[in-house]
Amino acid sequence: MSFRNRSDAGRRLAARLATYKDQQPVILALPRGGAPVAAEVAAALEAPLDLVLVRKIGVPLQPELAMGAVVDGASPIIVRNEDVIRLAGVDESEFQAVCDDELAEIERRRQRYIGDRARLDVKGRVAIVIDDGVATGATTRAALQAIRSRQPRKLVLAVPVAPTDALASMREEADEVICLEDHEIFGAIGYFYDDFRQTTDQEVIDILARFPAGSGEAERAGPDSPDK
Repeated sequence: MSFRNRSDAGRRLAARLATYKDQQPVILALPRGGAPVAAEVAAALEAPLDLVLVRKIGVPLQPELAMGAVVDGASPIIVRNEDVIRLAGVDESEFQAVCDDELAEIERRRQRYIGDRARLDVKGRVAIVIDDGVATGATTRAALQAIRSRQPRKLVLAVPVAPTDALASMREEADEVICLEDHEIFGAIGYFYDDFRQTTDQEVIDILARFPAGSGEAERAGPDSPDK
């Protein structure tokens, strides 16, 4: 199976998540790529949408290789991949420097995407965390730990695709993991999409505008909406 684009993946995920519609869930997207996937789910479930601002902490000379991840919050949650840190020979000062850079990027995104928009309260509710896929799992684990600390009644991770070996650690963090397909030989998330172009800041902003804070029902995407 491959996905035409992120919206196609979101519609397929929405079908799997349909049983949650009557439970009034909240949908939480990992931007940027998770936003168009989550938008389809939120529209189908008539659920509110918010973001989880999380950034990968990449190895200095190999930024695509995650040595950890950091999630925004009053006390930022940092997840470390000690095996990668050790193998890459990264010392603590180097790790902290990259972490600080990613926290600065999180702040930029918070101002650009969210501004003074009210944030969703997930306490006591079903929280469904969505991304366009899982790679190493570092950013996903960090996001799940951050949402868990906000005391949802149930924490669900829903992704279109993931490496088989990453799902075990995801199940340690979430109450339920829904993954449409997993592969032992993985490579990269983009291999499983026909169109995996980068989601832009403006697309994330436009998606959030379709889901006003406090609204449980989104406007349906029109034919000219992003990533269709």
